[in-house]
Amino acid sequence: MNSRLALPRSSTLSLALFVLGCAHDGTPSGDDEVGGEGSSGGGESSSSREAGEAGEAGEAGDSGDSPDSSEAEDTGDAGALSALALPPGHEVHTGRVATAHTCEDCHANSDQAQAMRDELDRAIAPHNLWRGTMMANAGRDPFWHAMVEGEVLSTPSAAAAIEAKCMRCHAPLLSAELELTGASAPSIAALGEDTDHGALGRDGVSCTLCHQIEDEQLGAPTSFSGGWTVAGEGRIYGPHADPFPMPMLNHVDMSPVESPHMLESATCATCHTLHTEALDAAGQATGSTLAEQAPYLEWRNSAYSTELGEPGPAAASCQDCHAPKRSEGGVQTTTAIAHRPPGDDFPNNVFPRSPYGRHVFVGGNTLVLGLLRDYAEVLNPDAPSAAFDATIAATRDQLQGATAQLDLGTITREGEQLRVPITLTNLAGHKLPTSFPSRRVFAWIEVRDANDKLVFGSGAFDERGRLLDGEGEVLPSELAGGPTAPHYAEISAADQAQIWEAIMADDQGAPTYRLLRGATYYKDDRLLPAGWDAQLADAEIAPVGVAADLDFVAGGDSLSYVFDAPAAAGPYSVEVRAYYQPLSPRFLAELFALDGPKIRAFEAMLSTAELEPERLATAQASAD
Repeated sequence: MNSRLALPRSSTLSLALFVLGCAHDGTPSGDDEVGGEGSSGGGESSSSREAGEAGEAGEAGDSGDSPDSSEAEDTGDAGALSALALPPGHEVHTGRVATAHTCEDCHANSDQAQAMRDELDRAIAPHNLWRGTMMANAGRDPFWHAMVEGEVLSTPSAAAAIEAKCMRCHAPLLSAELELTGASAPSIAALGEDTDHGALGRDGVSCTLCHQIEDEQLGAPTSFSGGWTVAGEGRIYGPHADPFPMPMLNHVDMSPVESPHMLESATCATCHTLHTEALDAAGQATGSTLAEQAPYLEWRNSAYSTELGEPGPAAASCQDCHAPKRSEGGVQTTTAIAHRPPGDDFPNNVFPRSPYGRHVFVGGNTLVLGLLRDYAEVLNPDAPSAAFDATIAATRDQLQGATAQLDLGTITREGEQLRVPITLTNLAGHKLPTSFPSRRVFAWIEVRDANDKLVFGSGAFDERGRLLDGEGEVLPSELAGGPTAPHYAEISAADQAQIWEAIMADDQGAPTYRLLRGATYYKDDRLLPAGWDAQLADAEIAPVGVAADLDFVAGGDSLSYVFDAPAAAGPYSVEVRAYYQPLSPRFLAELFALDGPKIRAFEAMLSTAELEPERLATAQASAD
């Protein structure tokens, strides 16, 4: 077929800075704590109906519109952000791949159709839900742009290889198009160009990439690190038998094809198992390879795996959690998967289908989703604010309801001290946190006496999310070049805090925060999923630095707090919390120690953002 190229959608938005504002100043304390109710949860969340409708305002004709500039406050010159400025998207159909604009004609919600709605009439079309996700905006993610720049600055001789590898999964449509046409590898500069290639790249992890992945070597190491195969021959894979092909053939010259691999975790593993080769400063390979992210391998060695042996009662694929087949109310979703291009339902031949996966792709990154929404006039995502609001609300629901469980054990008295044991259980199907090593989970505790006086605390943080000591000073481990925080089995001082995280090590065994210096892990005490078998786990995903902690086991970790608490001052109230940060302050500090225009622009964005950690779980008790 001939390529069908559509003109860019008009955009009258001017570049502007948006201010989210910092809500608090100081350490957590009493009712005015940083990260308290209405704070760590980001204030009043959208309702569950709003999360399900994911941008209802974008039905039919306005589904690609950007947020109105009146929604944000213009604070003046946006020159500091210009390095991250990206054009809006536009429709491109090359005959091999196409942007999501091509698909939305039939796969976005319309007020004229009942297709793609759940039992409560909530809008659940793939396009409506996907467009406000990190997947859709992988090519616009400002943190990713800053990180790629940081890696190039650290190893400039490998710039072309770095950009090509990173774009393989963050701008896969462009990568596929260039590969299929025998062109050169993609350059990140293309994402800033208002061209068809640029539009393909900015479309992120899009429809005609994932749904064209061939069932070839999936789950094998050759498929990892962006090793997906896309033939570009117009086969659009889905899970449904006997698809009716004529509408898709007539409208976009592509054909729906049944294939069960669309429901298999191994399809996701093509990008969500990523290995990087360590390089020295001159760009030479050192011979070491790092599992930079491996949620698929972690999942495969868990009680949730559907691949190894007989699946157990907890078995669930990546898609079962991240593209759930049930509605928010838990009802199995059955609905027509498309409507006619004019917006009304097909009169026949397109019947309700099940399974129907809601393309919510919820993870844990509320921070960057907020930046995409609030800096829309700079980043130009193809989604309205409502779509991001819905994904952020759904993300918080998942973080708070399905990620971790925190339990207080029996508090015991040891003379004039109290011992408070806690257990944090991982409810996810992989490590917690998983994937990119910027993420961390940490524990917070406050103990108050009968007069409500704070007698012990750990894990206090400031308005930038940095951990503090008992005097309110930032811990040295939060600063660039500082020491690393160890793994604790017992904490007895306010300048000690338990952080579950992954820290890379270079070939000399020293901690590093540059991905391409990473040869192995210096620390990896991320919580293991239930069912973890140390004998079966790949060596590259084994925990590091926890051998002496016998309470670090499959499914969770326990630790104790021991502190002075005279019996005469009791009873004592104890509150513990677990918090999550997608971008740890230490990781950011190491990035910001480098100097590049995108790094400085991302730093400017974060300077106006709320960086309070997301609360995962809370437990309370009292003790004499």
